Amino acid sequence: MPSEPARTVFFLSDFGTQDEFAGVVHAVITRRAPGTTVIDLTHHVPPFDVRAGSHTLVRAVPHLGPGVVLGVVDPGVGTARRGICIEVPLAAGGTQYFVGPDNGLLVAAAEAAGEAPIARVVELRREQPPTPSVQGATFDGRDLFAPAAAALCAGTAPAELGEAVDPASLVRLIGGVVEQGRLHDGRTCLRAEVTWVDHFGNLQLAATMADARVAGIPLVGIIELAARIESGNEYLDGLPHSLVPDGVALRCVDAFGDLKPGEFGLLVDANGHLAVVAGEASAASWLNVAAGELLILAW
Repeated sequence: MPSEPARTVFFLSDFGTQDEFAGVVHAVITRRAPGTTVIDLTHHVPPFDVRAGSHTLVRAVPHLGPGVVLGVVDPGVGTARRGICIEVPLAAGGTQYFVGPDNGLLVAAAEAAGEAPIARVVELRREQPPTPSVQGATFDGRDLFAPAAAALCAGTAPAELGEAVDPASLVRLIGGVVEQGRLHDGRTCLRAEVTWVDHFGNLQLAATMADARVAGIPLVGIIELAARIESGNEYLDGLPHSLVPDGVALRCVDAFGDLKPGEFGLLVDANGHLAVVAGEASAASWLNVAAGELLILAW
């Protein structure tokens, strides 16, 4: 039974833009579903970095509206990894369909979009070419996910694209580290994973505004960035436990412009997460920090 066409595809991948891969996916979708709008969220997710892709989708979905959210990061082409379509009714009306590999990339964003646990998922059925193909099974973006997105945009119901599967069977990623504690000197601390380093070198933490309230971070005055739970310069193995400078002062601010050039700060970013930033500079570069590392905020 035909459903309401999705009409718009929001496309994220780790393809980059140097090669033709993203453009070919565009072409397959618009050829099969003329009139479809394809919006590129980004194609510069670090290669194979499913967690980075998942965080990116979570940040994006509140602003997307109805349509197909097509995410292709580390799809495991040529393996037994499933391709899936998650159907998510939106509270404001319409539906988002999350299409991509079952590797944890889509789940958090789909649950955030629907504000509820996932209820409907199908495992995508791979199309069989009418004649034996001379191509290898190494481009699921073109051969599996783009056709599925186009079919949804043409009004095909998800149930026609494959077999229903138990949502509990979906691969889920482990959440970012957020831990409360106390330093040896008695100060309260919050240890949080860096989940994203943006184009400007700002460090988004896994800790949200809600985590800050629970931990009791004042978000005024000065918060210290500690490199390790037990601060000090003596290491049993002779090597520092972190390249992050110990004892960096972060001034709590409401906006980037409140910081002087080169001054470090802590703010709540546009996505509701705590972020370590620097005035007119890259906090990531100056602090030697990359996504996946742990930072300790002490007060």
